[in-house]
Amino acid sequence: MLREPRSATSRPGASRHPAAVEGIETEYRPRGPLDLHRTVVFQRRGANDPTLVVDGPVIWRACRTPAGVATLALRAVGSVVRAAAWGAGARWALAQLPALCGAEDDADGFDASRHPLVADAHHRHPGLRLGRTDLVFDALAGAIFEQKVTGLQAFAAWRRIVTWCGERAPGPTPRPMFAPPPVEGWHRIPSWTWHRAGLEPPQSRAVVRAAERGASLVHALETRPADRDAVLRSLPGVGPWTSAETRIRAYGDPDAVSVGDYHLAHHVGHALTGSRTDDDGMLELLTAWPGHRQRVIRLIVASGVREPRRGARLHPEDHRSR
Repeated sequence: MLREPRSATSRPGASRHPAAVEGIETEYRPRGPLDLHRTVVFQRRGANDPTLVVDGPVIWRACRTPAGVATLALRAVGSVVRAAAWGAGARWALAQLPALCGAEDDADGFDASRHPLVADAHHRHPGLRLGRTDLVFDALAGAIFEQKVTGLQAFAAWRRIVTWCGERAPGPTPRPMFAPPPVEGWHRIPSWTWHRAGLEPPQSRAVVRAAERGASLVHALETRPADRDAVLRSLPGVGPWTSAETRIRAYGDPDAVSVGDYHLAHHVGHALTGSRTDDDGMLELLTAWPGHRQRVIRLIVASGVREPRRGARLHPEDHRSR
């Protein structure tokens, strides 16, 4: 249940956007258990993501909605999520809040009992939901940033580009926050800015080419749900891993599997069999949960069971001096 928004005041001592400090607020009452932190903070890209900040019990999210930039502040109080929003997109953000919190996540047909680890994780984390942002281009751009590089590299480049080229988020944020650029804004980022940010040229070109299709891409993804993977993979520089990562974040796809991930198959194999496996082996193991493979992966992550590290860590490569 989502109640009618009411006025929200700014928080003393917070970082205020000079153009907008007044907001609106509401309450969302999920139908079942909800782990707000595990569900929403999944969308964060690194600890210093300028679009998502955790400040004590409050989760702050900056986004560019179809109605404009919005800042959303969420806090779980018992079984209720209290939310406040600021900016031109505030009402859109509050209306989309249930989906962000996993209200559209349908676990029908999911059988956790097929494996004891999955069953235990499902029992211990009943509030884990697969949320969705409904902001596909931001999810796509972020996934492209993370192609074939370390998380540290990708997160640093994301932070720089969004801070330099995005828009300051309104409201009493705990620190300056920024919404990503609009689709056409991604297309206008000059090559030297990508270089300074530390993003590899193949990734920056893939983002720019996707932005060239802009509104037509977003329209195709919204109107052809069954074809989303094919539409995404028709883009230059977008393969199965990037498509899956985009669909997981933007649409809460419960069956998407990020094939090609450097660690994922090893972790899934270790959790389900005690031994590492490859992508084919992972897909074979996950056939026990048709339609819910991403749900199983998230439960494995929530279980805390991970394959012990083997060999040296990957070190970030800085190409900016080339």
